[in-house]
Amino acid sequence: MDYIANFIRDKKSEVVIFSSTAIALYGYDQGMMSLINTNYDYLDTMGISKEDPLVGIIVSVYYLGCAVGAVLASYLGDMRGRKPSIFVCLAVTSLGNLIMFIAGLGFSTGARTLMLVGRIVMGLGVGGIDAVIPTYSSELNEEGGRGKALAQEFQSNIFGLNMAFAINLAVTNGLGKGNQWAWRIPIIAMQVYPVLLLSFIYRLPESPRWFIFHDREDDAHTALTEIYGEDEASGKLDELKKAHEEETSHSIGYSDMVSPSGKQFHETMVTVMGQVNQALTGYGAVSVYGPQIFQLLGFDVSTAEYLTQGNYISYFFLMTFAWLLIERVGRRFLMVTGAFGIAICFAILTVFGGLAQNDRRFGIPNLAVSIPGSIVLYVATGLFGIGWLAQVWLIPTEIFPSTSRAQGAAISVVIWGLANFAVTLLTPIGFNNLNYWLFLVFTVTNLFAGWWTWAYSPETGGRSFEDNQAFFADSKEQNTWLVSRVNKGEFRHLPRGKEGDGVEEERQPLLAADGA
Repeated sequence: MDYIANFIRDKKSEVVIFSSTAIALYGYDQGMMSLINTNYDYLDTMGISKEDPLVGIIVSVYYLGCAVGAVLASYLGDMRGRKPSIFVCLAVTSLGNLIMFIAGLGFSTGARTLMLVGRIVMGLGVGGIDAVIPTYSSELNEEGGRGKALAQEFQSNIFGLNMAFAINLAVTNGLGKGNQWAWRIPIIAMQVYPVLLLSFIYRLPESPRWFIFHDREDDAHTALTEIYGEDEASGKLDELKKAHEEETSHSIGYSDMVSPSGKQFHETMVTVMGQVNQALTGYGAVSVYGPQIFQLLGFDVSTAEYLTQGNYISYFFLMTFAWLLIERVGRRFLMVTGAFGIAICFAILTVFGGLAQNDRRFGIPNLAVSIPGSIVLYVATGLFGIGWLAQVWLIPTEIFPSTSRAQGAAISVVIWGLANFAVTLLTPIGFNNLNYWLFLVFTVTNLFAGWWTWAYSPETGGRSFEDNQAFFADSKEQNTWLVSRVNKGEFRHLPRGKEGDGVEEERQPLLAADGA
């Protein structure tokens, strides 16, 4: 009991708990919309049919909000501090959620418009959280492997996904698909996240690094004392002051990152394509439209919903392999093998989907196709969690200098939002027009994601920031972005002899950004 009490009171532990809960928040939304999209009362209240493209639009505008929210929250976090920015983002998330809940409650006129507004407002808040929380968390937690720590935090994202779908499934079965509370209860239940986080944030210190970059050394010392204790605070303060002096001499702006002639353009494109390729794996669609995918394999609606929950539970436990493997075999290996593995799974699902939709014609028992098809989908979901869920958020923290990591985080969330907007918008259209051939589309997109990552994304694990910067400098000097041609392909894998070593260079912040 003393151990648990000490763990809870420890500020670094509190930061981990807070960050993990915040990451679970955006996982909740994905699971929340899965069954809401098929609720008869919801569709009637919104004035749309099950096949209407507006189903996808209502889901996807949330991601546009996320893209805008990331930029606004990063700016606010730079100017006013991490905690004020997080507080505002949580409040905005709560407001957006409430707007969604009241859409069409006792009235029908404007219900769809109000739902769209609520989705966008909530996206503003969640996008901001996704941009600021990793920065804040890393600035207050300097120990442990970056990859393992982030993979563990992202496992909580899947917990949020599971929680939302379980609530959805319970109220849908209890109240029926024609009951408005079967879709409103899962929405309002999401309030537990922002309310808990808002009530807890006062216990956390502001980022000492942010204080240093705003010339508030006394406040930084107070924060460091709260985190590390009086004995270590002075030493930590000296380290931050020295880092500040070194970093301010080569400040990087957005123009250096997004302009083809900019100093950090190559790093930015690795970040951008990581998020694009993650979206191309199709797992934004699987998270939001899981039941519909199982229906394509021949299951009835009710069975498809239970299988979706099972898939999410399997996803949660298989994610354990991500944090067990990410420091042992590297980010790049998991991403490349994950993408090609998912491509193979979707190719098999294309065949199973075709057989399921034509089982009577071929005289095939339905379960003979749908059961192995479900197993393949479970495997594909696990491969995504292991290979792609955390890596695209991790790599930017290892390739951008401290002076631009906050901007790099914002760019990452913006691209994530735009890419998932496109995928969640187009997936329902794909269901209605392509049927099981949608699996073949995802086969091709995963092959592209695997190829691009193999060709252009360097292995950043097991190396210091300076080592990774050397790759980009040598790439420019050798006039090639192909990983295999830079330094004789040295960055195709982890440094020799460092696989599974628990590399010392990893013992530094995930996103130690000055944000100024």
